Amino acid sequence: MPVFTAPDGTQLTYHVRGEGEPLLCVPGGPMRASAYLGDLGGLAARRRLILLDLRGTGASGVPADPATYRCDRQVADVEALRDHLGLERVDLLTHSAGGDLALLYASRHPRRVRTLILVTARARALGVDFTEEHRREAAALRAAEPWFADAYAAYERIWAGSDADADWDAVAPFFYGRWDAAARAHSATEVEQTNAEAAEAYASPGAFSPAAARAVMETLDAPVLLLAGELDSGPLPRVAAGIADLFPKAELTVQPGSGHYPWLDDPLGFTRTVSAFLEAGGS
Repeated sequence: MPVFTAPDGTQLTYHVRGEGEPLLCVPGGPMRASAYLGDLGGLAARRRLILLDLRGTGASGVPADPATYRCDRQVADVEALRDHLGLERVDLLTHSAGGDLALLYASRHPRRVRTLILVTARARALGVDFTEEHRREAAALRAAEPWFADAYAAYERIWAGSDADADWDAVAPFFYGRWDAAARAHSATEVEQTNAEAAEAYASPGAFSPAAARAVMETLDAPVLLLAGELDSGPLPRVAAGIADLFPKAELTVQPGSGHYPWLDDPLGFTRTVSAFLEAGGS
């Protein structure tokens, strides 16, 4: 596996899938190894995916200082990867909590970003977060599902303060458009692929300065795609629309019938949307 060295000396790994123009992919979780992204629904047939294992995850090394797990401190890792690849500008795709890292990267290195793709992505870096009310709103859309009653009861316990693994396992169906065998297999890998210590530090105090990041995003020259899932709560489509309004060159696509992992729910639709955006963006 190819490796490169972060500015603090940590050895980081990335995985390459497919051929063609590179697409740098930052995973979410937070702090989940990039393996869960797979080939992004077949997108590797159209682009060369550069899948970064964030520090302390997957095959990447563990840093000497755990404080470097904080999101803003990992911006230097993304920039080191860009430099390692010899790319003047990057097409950057991110998912879920990785949205915060990608947004911070774009705010610190706006001229290095050619296009930015935010897939069901968080935007705490811009002062936008997801709430219990958002979760309830999206959950209500699934009331006819056979698993709904048990899953919603688990959500209620979580909102009341439970951190039991059984409750978190029970709410997993809400994050997928279809709770089928593929979704179950994908969900089952989450714990083993996630660095829990790093996840706790990822959004710790001091990670975000929303006003400063927004000021840069207001002048970002790169085209931005926000891809939301119709059934997802993080973000709800209407929240994603509000995030899109923070950029001068943004478009929103809501993938029908999809949850938090749209490349699993509709691989063809996902790859078609992302490919069309990249082609229109001149990359």
